[in-house]
Amino acid sequence: MYLTSDEEAMLNGEFGEGVQKAIELIIALGKVYDADGLVDITSAHLSGASYKTIGDGGLKYLEDVSKNSSVIVPSTLNPLGMDRDRWKEMHISEAFAKKQLRIIELYAKMGVKTSCSCTPYLNDNVPSFGDHVAWAESSALSFVNSYIGARTNREGGPGALAAAIVGKTANYGLHLDENRTPSVVIDADIGDSIFDHSLLGQAVGMRIGNRIPYFKGINPSIESTKTMAAAMAASGSVALFHIEDVTPEAGNYNVDGMEVIHIGSKELKEAEEKLNTIDDVQLLAFGCPHLTEKEIHDMAVFLKDKKRQRDTEIWFCTSAAVREKCASDVKILERFGKVLADTCMVVAPIESTFSNTGTNSAKAGNYLPTLCSQKVRCNDFTKLMEVFL
Repeated sequence: MYLTSDEEAMLNGEFGEGVQKAIELIIALGKVYDADGLVDITSAHLSGASYKTIGDGGLKYLEDVSKNSSVIVPSTLNPLGMDRDRWKEMHISEAFAKKQLRIIELYAKMGVKTSCSCTPYLNDNVPSFGDHVAWAESSALSFVNSYIGARTNREGGPGALAAAIVGKTANYGLHLDENRTPSVVIDADIGDSIFDHSLLGQAVGMRIGNRIPYFKGINPSIESTKTMAAAMAASGSVALFHIEDVTPEAGNYNVDGMEVIHIGSKELKEAEEKLNTIDDVQLLAFGCPHLTEKEIHDMAVFLKDKKRQRDTEIWFCTSAAVREKCASDVKILERFGKVLADTCMVVAPIESTFSNTGTNSAKAGNYLPTLCSQKVRCNDFTKLMEVFL
């Protein structure tokens, strides 16, 4: 692997122990994937923010790294295991809250922005087309690879943090032109709703695994794109996709003669049936990925004149920045449930309180059984609210 003189100096410890350990990790990963060198990054997005997911071992790791390391590129953080102000309302223990707040402190000490969201591209971490970045949230990295045309591999938490400390990552995989070529065409015949696109992502991920799809027949909004990206990353491991006449690199490829997979109502129904394991729920949780301003507004419009009839607990998960921008709509949603910031149902310890959860997110539908021991009902927001209000 070729290293510049500055990179050699980092490796030799001339920039400090923290940088040395970080670049050692990046180089080790690069060698595994036959990278020819390193590439400068413009930003990082870090996973490993929830105490539930990293535990005491991860907390100790952060304690050690933060002693002599800081990030040198703009870096944001994934959702926490709780709303830092409303954790008691989420049935979170004081012991959990204490360690979760310590995790935030450690990231802040390293210079990481502690706005904690799986949709940083909506607020304070927005890459440009062609930027090399190091992102570690599966749905977010898929979105910026595809909808924006930035370049990142599916980074792990430690790898993304190391890249943020060094300002570089290994130059392999989706950083290279030749690895961004689609290998299968998805001919989609679906409706326009966000949930339809979530099921489309579920169906495609189940079929193609980690291949790069090229979509025809859809023109999704940002909201539909993010939920589709999230579902494909969860049901398969899709990190990049192209949409005809929508995504910035789609026009670079001739897909004539490529394998075609047709996805229509039959395939969407099969995907939905796979996600559903229960009828009744104790918790309704929306915002995986985090709700946008438009989603919150549309939900508020739908609920404005309705009355709550049942005691099902309801969570609306978004970023603190979006919640602040949507104050009037948030007031309406708060009549029905809790609008929680910087957390979500997947990385919160909901299994200590609930066993049956309803959601409109195929991503959550995949992760709730494995990460939260939940049985799941997955359906469109309006249908779920009509049943469980």
